[in-house]
Amino acid sequence: MNRNNIIKTVKNSCEPVVEELGYDLVDLEFIKENGSNFLRFYIGKPEGISIDDCQKVSEIVEDILDELDPIEESYYLEVSSPGLDRPLKTDKDLKRNKGKDIEINLYKSIDGKKKYIGELLDFTDSHIKIKEETQIEKEIDREAISNIKLAVKF
Repeated sequence: MNRNNIIKTVKNSCEPVVEELGYDLVDLEFIKENGSNFLRFYIGKPEGISIDDCQKVSEIVEDILDELDPIEESYYLEVSSPGLDRPLKTDKDLKRNKGKDIEINLYKSIDGKKKYIGELLDFTDSHIKIKEETQIEKEIDREAISNIKLAVKF
């Protein structure tokens, strides 16, 4: 089974259980690093993730994976928080962060800028709408966006 099929199979089997436990499955990856395979679950919940949360999800997911056995090669299972600087990839991510400040990076400049920061007002399949600090509302074509993440302010 190729890596994309592994991720799809694991996600379909594990995401409902992770959600029943009260967490969002924010991201899932199966990658090779330094000669070892890693299956990584990134989980989230509004109040944040603790080590106990990661352990709880890891134990449940491990049982599902043992039964499902979708990966022929050896691998390490990791469950963690996605972190503050993780990309917002899905509509679910955007919906969860509506009203928060986000940073949008573009492939090419629009109006002389390759980065926009502002409050996420709305989104559609084709556009992201933000309100910049100057109170100007800006609608950006999703195809022009290389990366979206929460804006970290100090």
